[in-house]
Amino acid sequence: MSVKRRDVIRHFERYGFFLKREGRRHSFYVNGNGIGVAIKRHNTFTRIAANELCKEAKIPPIF
Repeated sequence: MSVKRRDVIRHFERYGFFLKREGRRHSFYVNGNGIGVAIKRHNTFTRIAANELCKEAKIPPIF
């Protein structure tokens, strides 16, 4: 099962993350507590990869 990139970003924004900067291959999102996560520019992620991003950001998993 795959997760769209837009759904991952919406999930992060729900928990207070915002876009800090754009890189060549990643978008860097941070929250007010100083936690930052680099989200690759793939159209879709596996659910495992999406949940690993959530784990890195210390927010509840998507699936």
